Amino acid sequence: MSDSSQQLEVWCAGEDWCPITSTATLIGKKWHTVILHRLLANGPLGFNALQEEVGGISSKVLSDVLEDLEEKQLLNREIVNEKPVRVEYSLTELGESLEPVVQEMAKWGKEHLTAAGDEADSLA
Repeated sequence: MSDSSQQLEVWCAGEDWCPITSTATLIGKKWHTVILHRLLANGPLGFNALQEEVGGISSKVLSDVLEDLEEKQLLNREIVNEKPVRVEYSLTELGESLEPVVQEMAKWGKEHLTAAGDEADSLA
């Protein structure tokens, strides 16, 4: 377990479901886990490369999600002094610690979800 300097504050301390709810709130938005997955798989990426890796996300939404993940201490934003100057995104140690969670989500999805066109077998 990480030391207290690496821990995030939760809003429902003391409840047995609190860690689940807080974690879901932290990474449960549509693009958050996808971005975490892509950075886990590829390592640090620039904005355009990350947008390509994610696919289907607008620049505005990606920018907002990256800002949110940085605010939640899951992501580092580093300005790279090259010409032209660019920004590179990487996971913090806290963000990297979500790897088993993201892997299990992917595993569960592969086992229990079907393609969108296969309505007879899908969960939706």
